[in-house]
Amino acid sequence: MVTAPTPRRPSSGRDAGWLAGADLIAVVLAFFGQILLANALLAQHYGWMVLAIDLYASLFLIIDLGLPTLLARDGAKAPDMVRPAVWRIYRWQLALALPFLFLALLLKPDRLLNIAPPSELLVLAALIGLAHIASYAPRSGLRVLGEARLEAVSKLIERIVTVLGYALLYNMGSTSVTGFAAVFLLGATVGWIVSLAFLLQRTSSYPPSQEWSRMDQCWASPRALIWSALPFAITLGILPYVIRIEKFMVAASGGSELAAVFHVAQLAWLAGLVVPAALRSALLPVLGESRAQKLTKHREMNASLDMCFALLPYGLFGGYVIVAVFAPIAFPANYFDGTYGASAVDIFALLLLGWGCTLLATPTYTSLVAGKNPWRFTQFIVIVLIFAFFLGWSMVLNGPQRPGDRLMVAALASSLSAAGMLFLSWILSEDMDFIKARRDDWALALLCSLFIVIGLMTQTAWWILGLPLFLFTKQGLTAMRSTLR
Repeated sequence: MVTAPTPRRPSSGRDAGWLAGADLIAVVLAFFGQILLANALLAQHYGWMVLAIDLYASLFLIIDLGLPTLLARDGAKAPDMVRPAVWRIYRWQLALALPFLFLALLLKPDRLLNIAPPSELLVLAALIGLAHIASYAPRSGLRVLGEARLEAVSKLIERIVTVLGYALLYNMGSTSVTGFAAVFLLGATVGWIVSLAFLLQRTSSYPPSQEWSRMDQCWASPRALIWSALPFAITLGILPYVIRIEKFMVAASGGSELAAVFHVAQLAWLAGLVVPAALRSALLPVLGESRAQKLTKHREMNASLDMCFALLPYGLFGGYVIVAVFAPIAFPANYFDGTYGASAVDIFALLLLGWGCTLLATPTYTSLVAGKNPWRFTQFIVIVLIFAFFLGWSMVLNGPQRPGDRLMVAALASSLSAAGMLFLSWILSEDMDFIKARRDDWALALLCSLFIVIGLMTQTAWWILGLPLFLFTKQGLTAMRSTLR
């Protein structure tokens, strides 16, 4: 008698490996794409494209409605419900997308940043935001089916199409910002279609089912579903501003050229954020499935934190080497020679501290998302945004007038916001036993990270005091192996 193959299940270690690996490769490709953009476009036009895409990506995240996050949290309990859940999510998102798109283009929110890009660029930026949102549901579905590897492949295909398109335009001598934005839209659309095709193929053998309560009781009625997803929708509408608020304030106070410099400094930093994002994405289905089982939950959180500690020194040193050595070769010299008052390398070195805090917040941050009360996570993000806005307003908008000082202060504000997010995730977490048990490890990691950043910024030997971080490598590898199943 032939036994049916066991369906794949989510695994925090295995899936984090696939997602982080693919995201890091995608980051290298994206970095190459940004090099092409920076060399093909004027600094002003490059700033236009960066700000327009960031702005509409931030505005349109509310259309997500938080439903893909809810699917990632609950879908592992009923894999056969994933496909109908994705179609259900699309119906809700489509109902909101059209009027919201019309309103956003009518109001022209780019005026808030004191920039005036072509109307065609704004339309393309809006469509890029919508294409990315459309890809979230099928990618969440693949993850809860244990197919993070297919999610990873879809992300790589998206990035390859985009970068190849950039390279083609660059070789043709194009300097059209709308042309490059159109290529970005093509890549985002292909990535969405590929992820949806993978999901449909993976779920084709499941019989049709409408037993929504097997995922969670909130899926049983439309009202309960939207109410349960609302905290994540609000959070997703707020979260991008926490990451981008300093860039927006630099643009508002210093123009698109300063924003372009800050963006170049942020590129590797944003690239590094894919690591905690991948760890959170892989951990969420596991914590969602085990949130009522405290021992299992804390075991998974411990393993995730061990991986974070192990990755921390490699990210700090490796990120700095990449930016300090390769970025000045690849990007135009005016981003690094002090033309705008500060070097992108110095800005990046200061941003590294915030990256470390974001990485170390992974288990408690994800625990808040997977918790029984999602409004607690919304409260967390709202407080972080208020804190980030206060820092940006006081340190950037009302801070130093010299462009270089303004850029460095914006980087400091960003890192302080990330530190605030880490500490607040501890305070609001419902896992105080876990936090107290690992507080010495956290303290050592933060202290060593501070020494490393000070040493890199001042070009002194302070970074040597951060070398004890490498002691975490062994237990991080052990944790990775323990989660592979």
